[in-house]
Amino acid sequence: MNIETSTIRIGELGAYLARPEGGSEAGMLLLPMITGIGERVRHFADEIARTGVTALAWDTWHGDSTDDTSRDELATRLGTLDDDVCLAEQHALADHLFGELGCTKAGVIGWCLGGRFALLLAARDPRLAGVVAYHPTILETPPPHHRLDAVESAASITAPVLVLYPEADTLVTRPVFDRLQASLQSRAAGASLLHIYPAAQHGFSDSIQHGNPVNKAAYELSWPQALAFVKTTTA
Repeated sequence: MNIETSTIRIGELGAYLARPEGGSEAGMLLLPMITGIGERVRHFADEIARTGVTALAWDTWHGDSTDDTSRDELATRLGTLDDDVCLAEQHALADHLFGELGCTKAGVIGWCLGGRFALLLAARDPRLAGVVAYHPTILETPPPHHRLDAVESAASITAPVLVLYPEADTLVTRPVFDRLQASLQSRAAGASLLHIYPAAQHGFSDSIQHGNPVNKAAYELSWPQALAFVKTTTA
Protein backbone atom coordinates (compact mmCIF):
# COMPACT_ATOMS: atom_id res chain seq x y z
CA MET A 1 0.00 0.00 0.00
CA ASN A 2 1.31 3.42 -0.92
CA ILE A 3 1.61 5.82 2.00
CA GLU A 4 2.27 9.51 2.50
CA THR A 5 4.44 10.80 5.35
CA SER A 6 5.13 14.23 6.80
CA THR A 7 6.15 16.10 9.91
CA ILE A 8 3.24 18.34 10.87
CA ARG A 9 2.27 21.00 13.40
CA ILE A 10 -0.87 20.74 15.53
CA GLY A 11 -1.05 24.06 17.30
CA GLU A 12 2.24 24.32 19.19
CA LEU A 13 2.87 20.57 18.98
CA GLY A 14 4.92 18.69 16.42
CA ALA A 15 4.01 15.20 15.22
CA TYR A 16 4.95 12.62 12.60
CA LEU A 17 2.13 11.54 10.30
CA ALA A 18 2.06 8.42 8.13
CA ARG A 19 -1.13 7.38 6.38
CA PRO A 20 -2.42 5.58 3.33
CA GLU A 21 -2.68 7.84 0.31
CA GLY A 22 -5.90 9.79 0.70
CA GLY A 23 -6.17 9.08 4.41
CA SER A 24 -8.13 6.50 6.39
CA GLU A 25 -11.02 6.34 8.82
CA ALA A 26 -8.90 4.07 11.05
CA GLY A 27 -6.24 5.72 13.18
CA MET A 28 -3.55 5.05 15.75
CA LEU A 29 -1.76 7.43 18.11
CA LEU A 30 1.88 6.42 18.65
CA LEU A 31 3.63 7.22 21.93
CA PRO A 32 7.38 6.71 21.49
CA MET A 33 10.06 5.23 23.69
CA ILE A 34 12.94 7.43 24.85
CA THR A 35 13.96 7.89 21.20
CA GLY A 36 11.22 10.44 20.49
CA ILE A 37 10.05 10.36 16.89
CA GLY A 38 13.37 9.04 15.67
CA GLU A 39 13.96 6.61 12.83
CA ARG A 40 12.68 3.52 14.66
CA VAL A 41 9.37 5.10 15.65
CA ARG A 42 8.88 6.47 12.15
CA HIS A 43 9.43 2.93 10.89
CA PHE A 44 6.66 1.70 13.21
CA ALA A 45 4.37 4.47 11.97
CA ASP A 46 5.06 3.66 8.34
CA GLU A 47 4.35 -0.03 8.86
CA ILE A 48 1.06 0.75 10.61
CA ALA A 49 0.12 3.05 7.72
CA ARG A 50 0.80 0.27 5.21
CA THR A 51 -1.94 -1.78 6.89
CA GLY A 52 -4.43 0.98 6.02
CA VAL A 53 -4.37 2.76 9.40
CA THR A 54 -3.41 6.42 9.82
CA ALA A 55 -0.49 6.72 12.30
CA LEU A 56 0.20 9.93 14.23
CA ALA A 57 3.27 10.00 16.51
CA TRP A 58 3.66 12.27 19.54
CA ASP A 59 6.82 14.39 19.56
CA THR A 60 7.97 13.56 23.08
CA TRP A 61 10.96 15.92 23.14
CA HIS A 62 9.51 18.79 21.08
CA GLY A 63 11.88 18.53 18.15
CA ASP A 64 14.71 16.36 19.46
CA SER A 65 15.07 12.63 18.90
CA THR A 66 17.78 10.00 18.61
CA ASP A 67 18.26 11.21 15.03
CA ASP A 68 20.24 14.12 16.44
CA THR A 69 20.48 13.65 20.23
CA SER A 70 22.09 10.85 22.23
CA ARG A 71 20.00 8.46 24.30
CA ASP A 72 22.02 9.45 27.35
CA GLU A 73 21.08 13.11 26.83
CA LEU A 74 17.42 12.25 26.35
CA ALA A 75 17.52 10.07 29.46
CA THR A 76 18.53 13.10 31.52
CA ARG A 77 15.25 14.75 30.48
CA LEU A 78 12.94 12.00 31.69
CA GLY A 79 12.32 13.81 34.95
CA THR A 80 10.95 16.81 33.05
CA LEU A 81 8.02 14.82 31.64
CA ASP A 82 5.00 15.90 33.68
CA ASP A 83 2.19 13.34 33.49
CA ASP A 84 -0.64 15.84 33.10
CA VAL A 85 1.20 17.96 30.52
CA CYS A 86 2.12 14.92 28.44
CA LEU A 87 -1.43 13.52 28.60
CA ALA A 88 -2.83 16.89 27.51
CA GLU A 89 -0.52 16.87 24.48
CA GLN A 90 -1.50 13.30 23.64
CA HIS A 91 -5.19 14.14 24.02
CA ALA A 92 -4.73 17.03 21.57
CA LEU A 93 -3.21 14.62 19.04
CA ALA A 94 -6.11 12.22 19.54
CA ASP A 95 -8.48 15.13 18.88
CA HIS A 96 -6.59 15.73 15.63
CA LEU A 97 -7.00 12.10 14.60
CA PHE A 98 -10.74 12.22 15.21
CA GLY A 99 -11.07 15.72 13.78
CA GLU A 100 -8.94 17.03 10.94
CA LEU A 101 -7.60 13.61 9.92
CA GLY A 102 -11.11 12.18 9.65
CA CYS A 103 -10.67 9.03 11.72
CA THR A 104 -13.89 7.52 13.03
CA LYS A 105 -12.12 4.87 15.12
CA ALA A 106 -8.66 5.12 16.67
CA GLY A 107 -6.48 3.50 19.30
CA VAL A 108 -3.13 4.09 20.98
CA ILE A 109 0.17 2.20 20.97
CA GLY A 110 3.19 3.00 23.10
CA TRP A 111 6.65 1.64 23.81
CA CYS A 112 8.51 1.82 27.16
CA LEU A 113 7.66 5.27 28.59
CA GLY A 114 5.04 5.53 25.85
CA GLY A 115 3.59 2.18 26.89
CA ARG A 116 2.91 3.57 30.35
CA PHE A 117 1.31 6.67 28.84
CA ALA A 118 -0.83 4.52 26.53
CA LEU A 119 -2.43 2.94 29.59
CA LEU A 120 -2.89 6.30 31.33
CA LEU A 121 -4.36 7.97 28.25
CA ALA A 122 -6.80 5.15 27.52
CA ALA A 123 -8.03 5.31 31.11
CA ARG A 124 -8.89 9.00 30.55
CA ASP A 125 -10.13 8.87 26.95
CA PRO A 126 -12.95 6.38 26.32
CA ARG A 127 -12.91 7.23 22.60
CA LEU A 128 -9.87 5.01 22.13
CA ALA A 129 -10.79 1.67 20.59
CA GLY A 130 -7.71 -0.33 21.52
CA VAL A 131 -4.47 -0.11 23.51
CA VAL A 132 -1.08 -1.68 22.82
CA ALA A 133 1.56 -1.34 25.56
CA TYR A 134 4.97 -2.65 24.49
CA HIS A 135 7.12 -3.33 27.57
CA PRO A 136 5.54 -0.38 29.45
CA THR A 137 7.90 1.27 31.92
CA ILE A 138 6.05 0.97 35.23
CA LEU A 139 8.55 1.00 38.07
CA GLU A 140 8.27 -0.68 41.46
CA THR A 141 9.29 2.59 43.11
CA PRO A 142 7.93 5.36 40.89
CA PRO A 143 10.16 8.41 40.35
CA PRO A 144 8.71 11.78 41.42
CA HIS A 145 7.52 12.69 37.92
CA HIS A 146 5.41 9.49 37.71
CA ARG A 147 2.59 11.03 39.72
CA LEU A 148 -0.15 8.86 38.21
CA ASP A 149 -0.48 5.14 38.91
CA ALA A 150 -0.66 3.29 35.58
CA VAL A 151 -1.54 -0.02 37.24
CA GLU A 152 -4.48 1.47 39.12
CA SER A 153 -5.56 3.49 36.06
CA ALA A 154 -5.58 0.40 33.85
CA ALA A 155 -8.67 -0.86 35.67
CA SER A 156 -10.62 2.06 34.18
CA ILE A 157 -9.83 1.25 30.54
CA THR A 158 -12.89 0.01 28.66
CA ALA A 159 -11.14 -0.85 25.37
CA PRO A 160 -9.28 -4.08 24.55
CA VAL A 161 -5.68 -3.99 25.78
CA LEU A 162 -2.62 -5.85 24.50
CA VAL A 163 0.44 -5.85 26.79
CA LEU A 164 3.75 -7.34 25.65
CA TYR A 165 6.03 -8.12 28.59
CA PRO A 166 9.65 -9.35 28.42
CA GLU A 167 10.34 -11.78 31.24
CA ALA A 168 13.95 -10.66 31.67
CA ASP A 169 12.90 -7.02 32.11
CA THR A 170 15.21 -5.51 34.74
CA LEU A 171 13.26 -2.24 34.91
CA VAL A 172 9.75 -3.63 35.29
CA THR A 173 9.64 -6.46 37.79
CA ARG A 174 7.40 -9.49 37.48
CA PRO A 175 5.36 -8.45 40.57
CA VAL A 176 4.57 -5.14 38.83
CA PHE A 177 3.48 -6.98 35.70
CA ASP A 178 1.37 -9.34 37.82
CA ARG A 179 -0.37 -6.35 39.42
CA LEU A 180 -1.00 -4.86 36.00
CA GLN A 181 -2.46 -8.15 34.82
CA ALA A 182 -4.76 -8.32 37.84
CA SER A 183 -5.86 -4.73 37.30
CA LEU A 184 -6.71 -5.34 33.65
CA GLN A 185 -8.48 -8.60 34.38
CA SER A 186 -10.60 -6.92 37.05
CA ARG A 187 -12.44 -4.98 34.34
CA ALA A 188 -16.04 -5.73 33.47
CA ALA A 189 -15.45 -4.73 29.85
CA GLY A 190 -12.47 -4.79 27.51
CA ALA A 191 -10.49 -7.88 26.55
CA SER A 192 -7.06 -8.32 28.16
CA LEU A 193 -4.34 -9.91 26.01
CA LEU A 194 -1.11 -10.33 27.94
CA HIS A 195 1.88 -11.81 26.14
CA ILE A 196 5.01 -12.92 27.97
CA TYR A 197 8.32 -13.36 26.16
CA PRO A 198 10.74 -15.57 28.13
CA ALA A 199 14.32 -14.27 28.38
CA ALA A 200 13.51 -11.16 26.31
CA GLN A 201 14.69 -7.83 27.70
CA HIS A 202 13.15 -4.42 28.26
CA GLY A 203 12.85 -2.52 24.99
CA PHE A 204 13.04 -5.68 22.86
CA SER A 205 11.12 -3.97 20.05
CA ASP A 206 13.97 -1.50 19.52
CA SER A 207 16.39 -2.61 16.81
CA ILE A 208 19.40 -1.69 18.97
CA GLN A 209 18.41 -4.62 21.20
CA HIS A 210 18.45 -7.13 18.35
CA GLY A 211 22.07 -8.10 18.83
CA ASN A 212 20.51 -10.46 21.36
CA PRO A 213 18.72 -13.07 19.21
CA VAL A 214 16.09 -13.60 21.92
CA ASN A 215 15.02 -9.97 21.64
CA LYS A 216 14.99 -10.12 17.84
CA ALA A 217 12.88 -13.28 17.88
CA ALA A 218 10.47 -11.76 20.42
CA TYR A 219 10.02 -8.69 18.24
CA GLU A 220 9.52 -10.72 15.08
CA LEU A 221 6.84 -12.79 16.80
CA SER A 222 5.11 -9.91 18.55
CA TRP A 223 4.99 -7.21 15.86
CA PRO A 224 2.71 -9.03 13.37
CA GLN A 225 0.32 -9.77 16.26
CA ALA A 226 0.39 -6.13 17.37
CA LEU A 227 -0.35 -5.01 13.81
CA ALA A 228 -3.25 -7.45 13.61
CA PHE A 229 -4.60 -6.12 16.93
CA VAL A 230 -4.32 -2.53 15.64
CA LYS A 231 -6.09 -3.39 12.41
CA THR A 232 -8.87 -5.34 14.15
CA THR A 233 -9.61 -2.79 16.87
CA THR A 234 -9.66 0.19 14.50
CA ALA A 235 -11.60 -1.44 11.65
